Amino acid sequence: MMKALVYISLLFLTILNLTVSAQEQQLAVPYTLADRDRAILTEAKIGALEAKINALEAKMEFKFESQQRQLDDIKTLFFWGFGILITLFLFMLGYMIWDRRTAMKPALEQAAKADENSRTLLTLLREYSKKHPDLAEILRTHGML
Repeated sequence: MMKALVYISLLFLTILNLTVSAQEQQLAVPYTLADRDRAILTEAKIGALEAKINALEAKMEFKFESQQRQLDDIKTLFFWGFGILITLFLFMLGYMIWDRRTAMKPALEQAAKADENSRTLLTLLREYSKKHPDLAEILRTHGML
C-alpha cells in the first residue's frame, strides 16, 4: 500500500513538472532593443525613486530624533517637578508634626500640673476627712477614700 502511494506521488510530480516545462517553452518571447531601453529607463526611474525615499527617510529620522529629544526634555521636567512637589509635601508634613509637638508641650505641662494639684487636693481632703466623718462618707461613696 505504501509503495503504491509513493509511486503514484512520483508519477503525479513528474507529470506536473512536464506540464510546467512545456508552458515555459511556449512563453519564451524574443528580447528586443526596445525592451532593453525600457528596462534601462525603468532602472533609472527606480533609482530616482530610491533616492527620494532615502531623502524622506532621513528627513523623518531627523524629525523623530528631534521629537524624541523634546519628549526626553518634558520627561525630565516632570521628574524635577514631581521631585520638588514631593519634597515640599514632606517638608510641610515635618513642619506640621514639629509645630503640633511644640504647641502641645505647654498644654501637657499644664495638664501635668493640674494632675499634681488634683492629687494634692485629694490628699488634703483625705486628711481633713479624718476629723470630719460626713466628708469621709462622701469620699467613700465616690471611691476616693
